[in-house]
Amino acid sequence: MTAASPILRTGRKFDQVLAGARDVFMADGFEGASVDDIARAAGVSKATLYSYFPDKRLLFMEVAQTECTCMADRIVEMIDETRPAREVLHFTATQVIAFLVSDFAQQVFRICVAEKERFPELARTFYQAGPETGRLRISDYLEKAVARGELQIDDIPMAAEQFSELCKTRLWSRAVFGVQSEFTKEEIDEVAAYTTEMFMARYGVRSALTANHPDT
Repeated sequence: MTAASPILRTGRKFDQVLAGARDVFMADGFEGASVDDIARAAGVSKATLYSYFPDKRLLFMEVAQTECTCMADRIVEMIDETRPAREVLHFTATQVIAFLVSDFAQQVFRICVAEKERFPELARTFYQAGPETGRLRISDYLEKAVARGELQIDDIPMAAEQFSELCKTRLWSRAVFGVQSEFTKEEIDEVAAYTTEMFMARYGVRSALTANHPDT
């Protein structure tokens, strides 16, 4: 694949190309993924593949961006903002943690780290699609919770970053270093619970803190 050009995101084969590329990148990494294998996995010709993505880096970035955006959209769609902040934050934490330790997120992270010297745009794109998009979505919710009087936050972007980092406690580092590859719902829920409690202890207002804990 050669110089970058605008991506054609239309046509019935586009989704096939993305799905095939995702499978190959996850199995073989960025460097090991070949055009022939991607075309074969997608069920399209190399000419069709090139018509969508003339550069393999563009294809990888599109896969990463699409997956991260879909994940963020799914979380937002599933959130019931009428529920107490504690419940919303706990649910969000479970979803974020599950994604962070997923095979996809871990493989993309490794690829970005391995290729960051040669192709820094790969890492930048994943950061923008993943951590940055997540921070913005969390910030949007926090602003609403503050407006409702459930949370008291002076620096919402910083608080959103803190929430995201709390979600990395224990399990993310185990996944990154290959200490653990499978994670139970109970493990994820435990980290989500601690994340939520710590966040609420710092930013929850008295009424929100006692709503679910009347003895406090």
